[in-house]
Amino acid sequence: MMHTLLIANRGEIACRVIRTAQAMGIRCVAVYSSVDQHALHVQLADEAYALGPAPAAESYLNSQKILTIAKQAGADAIHPGYGFLSENADFAATCQQAGITFVGPPAEAIHMMGSKQAAKQHLQQADVPLLPGYHGQDQSLAAFQQSAQEIGYPVLLKAAAGGGGKGMRIVHQVSELATEMAAAQREAKKSFGDDTLLLEKYLAQPRHIEIQIFMDQQGHGVSLFERDCSLQRRHQKIVEEAPAPGLSAKLRERMGEAALRAAKAIGYVGAGTVEFLLSEDEQFYFMEMNTRLQVEHPVTELITNQDLVEWQLRIAQGEHLPCRQQQLAIHGHAIELRLYAESPQQGFLPATGTINRLSWPELSHLRIDTGVQQGDDITIHYDPLIAKIISWGATRPAAIQRLQQALSKLQLQGVTTNQGFLYRLLQQPEVRHGQTDTQYVERLVSSIQQPSEQHRNIALIGAALTWLDAPRSPAHHQTTDPYSPWRSNHAWRLNQPNLLTLTLHHEQQAFTIAMREIDAQTLEIALADESQTCHFWRKDNVITVQTADQHRHTLITHYQLGKLGEASIAVQCAGEWFHFKQQRHHQAAEDETGSELTAPMPGSVVALLVKPGDAVAKNTPLLILEAMKMEHTIRAPAAGKVTRFNCQPGALVTAGFELLDFESADTESSACEVTA
Repeated sequence: MMHTLLIANRGEIACRVIRTAQAMGIRCVAVYSSVDQHALHVQLADEAYALGPAPAAESYLNSQKILTIAKQAGADAIHPGYGFLSENADFAATCQQAGITFVGPPAEAIHMMGSKQAAKQHLQQADVPLLPGYHGQDQSLAAFQQSAQEIGYPVLLKAAAGGGGKGMRIVHQVSELATEMAAAQREAKKSFGDDTLLLEKYLAQPRHIEIQIFMDQQGHGVSLFERDCSLQRRHQKIVEEAPAPGLSAKLRERMGEAALRAAKAIGYVGAGTVEFLLSEDEQFYFMEMNTRLQVEHPVTELITNQDLVEWQLRIAQGEHLPCRQQQLAIHGHAIELRLYAESPQQGFLPATGTINRLSWPELSHLRIDTGVQQGDDITIHYDPLIAKIISWGATRPAAIQRLQQALSKLQLQGVTTNQGFLYRLLQQPEVRHGQTDTQYVERLVSSIQQPSEQHRNIALIGAALTWLDAPRSPAHHQTTDPYSPWRSNHAWRLNQPNLLTLTLHHEQQAFTIAMREIDAQTLEIALADESQTCHFWRKDNVITVQTADQHRHTLITHYQLGKLGEASIAVQCAGEWFHFKQQRHHQAAEDETGSELTAPMPGSVVALLVKPGDAVAKNTPLLILEAMKMEHTIRAPAAGKVTRFNCQPGALVTAGFELLDFESADTESSACEVTA
């Protein structure tokens, strides 16, 4: 019987494990780094211990420190969560040697599946379908060139020791192989401590279908059906759902049987996920097995009405599987969105900042898994996942609709997120009809990276309504009529209709809005040479606007008056924050610098790719930055030359740091261009 459980992780997964374990009567011990001292998982646990400094290598990856704390706290079991030490075979073995239960598979199974090379060689004997590829020990460029030539381009380079999109590169032709191989090896080394790569045939438009399996210590196994994780950016999942749209019962059964064969072939125990690529002709190929609980496990929980963390803990105690295969069934549809601190407009670069406002939506059949709260800092040290937003519906359209409601009601300020991007993604016809593949987001991204003009204009109306109701001068306190001329900052004449004109600035553009009162909840609004009648309702900082097309839009607003009398208005529309300013007339527009390239996010400098004075063409790689274990290439914005580097390899830089001075050949101002 398990009495005390140490959770060797942080964030939402630590909180998730703690809640189930405590419900089972198990005492929970948390660990934390210096920047997580006041984190939510620390507050939820029964006891918490400091690990060390913020870098993961000195805290959450410090296995000896974690084991020392486990013994000190009297823990008889350790749950590794996902990431960090969850797929570290040495850690699992050390726990076993110390007499502490590792909530996961045996070390041998982790070791087998941790090496994609060994796994594929082993599973070939278990009749699990594999993609053609190279999984050999010879890691020379020549060996990879020969194999790629035999397999045929395009090919995919992958880190043999891990996943999550790190150490992964698509190579379209032989001339790219050396550069991409070197980059993949560097990323793999930083992420997993092992730069071994494997090579596979690249399928252009497959679906990513994974099977959730469980095995108990008695050798019994079940499949808890599939998840579709095809919607990805930068090879990382952002939307997951269960069941997979359009998957036949026969194909589901075949994939489930193959996944269980893979698990039984290596003596697996506990929760595991077998990932497959599914081609358009319904052929599936083993990709990898994750020997842990997946980030996206909630969608499986919602369609099966099972608690997978409870299953993990019971199996770790030696109990039989809670259910047999015939007792499991699919109920409804569940979809999960990953809310990240990142900028879709900047190629999904990680973002940092302090969450100064956070209010989660409260809707039926909506689940929020998070490890953050208002006031928390999002730092460069860990994965930028803020929360998982999961909905359940009797049908897939119902689940999508509930997610869009949630995104429109979620209030999060202080750090840039992908909230608006997710909202726009859910609007796409292919997503609504379940007709996507792993390359869908990449093909679509340029068209939905930016908010639509329609949503910007709705936000402008919301900003104008907020401005009408906000204090701007002492006269505001002498009247309750928002259309009184005494509240206006502009000149006005007696005996004229109540017409107000307002100019707001957004992203270096000026927008003029004219408003005429019809009644207390109705305005005639002229914007961009178009006039329409709008109805509106306000409750606290939430405004509902009904436009002329009878569509209703829920807006969240925030107003701030500056010391010089300038108004700043933030409006959230369709999950996206729009920031407007009403500048005083004497204020000048900010000067654009443009003569240097700045870091778009905090990170460390990996390499300088040119020398000062070198003439370069537009898009030439100049410098490589690494943040959150992902590499980002800074490229020349135009033809010209680097006049000076302001940093050296290994240097830590903050967002906005002037990385280098660049002189454009045509002397036009430069702007930073970043690619992953």
